[in-house]
Amino acid sequence: MDIIFVLLPIALILGAIGLMWMLWGVKTGQFEDMEGPAHRILFDDDREMIPETSQEKQKDEPPKK
Repeated sequence: MDIIFVLLPIALILGAIGLMWMLWGVKTGQFEDMEGPAHRILFDDDREMIPETSQEKQKDEPPKK
């Protein structure tokens, strides 16, 4: 029965931390665009995102099979 006095405050503290973490995510807009990242992988604009120095290195390397 004494363990309840230890586990109950720990559970309440962890629950409060989880709730604060969730509210922070909602407040900062982490859940605003749920479909954007899923569709972003379908676009073929990868070359524009690679820095020019890396593009030059890729041109010099032979194609991988």
